[in-house]
Amino acid sequence: MRIRKLIQKSFLLIFVYVLVVFVAFGIGIKLSAMNRQLAYYRKVMDDLELISLLSLEQDKSQTEILTEFKTADIRVANLKYFFRKYDSVLYDQSDYIVKMADQYTLDYRLIPAIAMQESGLCKHVYEGSHNCWGWGIYGNKVTRFDSYEEAIETISRGIKKNYIDKGLTTPEAIMRKYTPPSDGSWAFGVNTFLKMIE
Repeated sequence: MRIRKLIQKSFLLIFVYVLVVFVAFGIGIKLSAMNRQLAYYRKVMDDLELISLLSLEQDKSQTEILTEFKTADIRVANLKYFFRKYDSVLYDQSDYIVKMADQYTLDYRLIPAIAMQESGLCKHVYEGSHNCWGWGIYGNKVTRFDSYEEAIETISRGIKKNYIDKGLTTPEAIMRKYTPPSDGSWAFGVNTFLKMIE
């Protein structure tokens, strides 16, 4: 009888020990994820702090220029946040995307939103194509670019000329020409990603 109680106590102690180990392991995983998230937010805050410092250095008499400078930087910061969140190679292209959006008078979020819909922000592309937008890909035909910059410039110009200038200004209208077989999911995705970048 005494041995039985001793065995039961031993099993109970082992059970409690295993339970404590599992709980500690779960907490460790959660803390690790929280540390990664904290490091990510610190980097975003560093980017925003740099923007603030640069803004403060501007001459107060240049109010109009300062406003444009801050607006451009906020758009770049938004894109960097979005690209870092999804671990995209487009992170380093944030400035260039905003520059092309300004040059072609596009919503700066449109090109990234299409890239997210078409390739998960460049995660699913033809190797070496730099084509995150599904641009000029039909069956076995794949349009390739030498760099992301070339792709961003070509697609920004193409969206402006072939869509925006022809009155196709919403994701729903763009979808009918950009990806005719879509049942509406393409426009829904692009709209969702536009909102995520705001």
